[in-house]
Amino acid sequence: MNLPVEKQALHVPELQELAEVLQDGLQSHFETIAVSVVDCPDMTQKPFTLAAPGLCGSPRLVDVGGVPNIHPLPRFEKIYDLEKLAELAELPGAFMIGAGAGPFKHVGVNSELMPNLVAASSTKEQINCTHDMKIDVNDGTPVLEKCSSTECALMVNLLCSEGKPGKVLEVKASKRTSEKDFVAAMREVLKARYGDKPVGLGGSFLIEKGKAWLHIMPDFCKSPITSIKENEAWLKFYDFDAPIICLSVFYSTDPGLDLRIEHTHCFSHHGVGGHYHHDTTPDDVVYRGYFIPAESVYRVDRPEEQWIPTDK
Repeated sequence: MNLPVEKQALHVPELQELAEVLQDGLQSHFETIAVSVVDCPDMTQKPFTLAAPGLCGSPRLVDVGGVPNIHPLPRFEKIYDLEKLAELAELPGAFMIGAGAGPFKHVGVNSELMPNLVAASSTKEQINCTHDMKIDVNDGTPVLEKCSSTECALMVNLLCSEGKPGKVLEVKASKRTSEKDFVAAMREVLKARYGDKPVGLGGSFLIEKGKAWLHIMPDFCKSPITSIKENEAWLKFYDFDAPIICLSVFYSTDPGLDLRIEHTHCFSHHGVGGHYHHDTTPDDVVYRGYFIPAESVYRVDRPEEQWIPTDK
């Protein structure tokens, strides 16, 4: 993959400092908050069922492609291999989780991708626990399935690490009291504390109780999508029941790389998944997540032109 790569160091506060910042700031968004530094639980076990036991070991974020590869019309040549992306991020054999567009040539249609993979290397075999969520072209129903391919299309946002056990941030939150979703609330708190110093976090969180508003991309639209209104009419939205496992990457601020500032995709053990927007049950929702601050971000194949919706 002969792709342009831009690397930039991120600001990495101490875990205890981040825990205190989030504990204080998230009280404006949730009735009950508990943020602490803990040993990462074994993420290969239920409910998370990730491909590696931990989030630690040379954590870095990778932002590949972007929305301009989808709108106004899809650029079908933009196909990326996750294992090759690990090499571009200078971490061959990485554990990779995150959110992207599915490999349409493999899946058969456009889809939401939940990368969950330990890339193959000279010292270990591949472990692929990736899912995709698609709309069945025959009856229009949402379908969650395992995805054996290591490819993605158009765009993807990843946390890459060595997948080792270690200290991580545990964030527990319940009864949402603001209009911000779980990820946006954390982003807002970090932005208020660190300003122009970019802090990037990646990890996985569980929606333990309540419902969540998710979208699934249907198959590609044959006419150009030029506005937010057209995009929302094209997407398929669902109100899905917990428990839902979410894979998330987000930044306090964009350091000038045209990053997707937050991206979270979800899967479950009861057949639902998609792109996370927010919960729809603020009085009942319960979140529990584990996150690690990244040391750097790798911006891969940044689109030369941005998609600017006409109604922005």
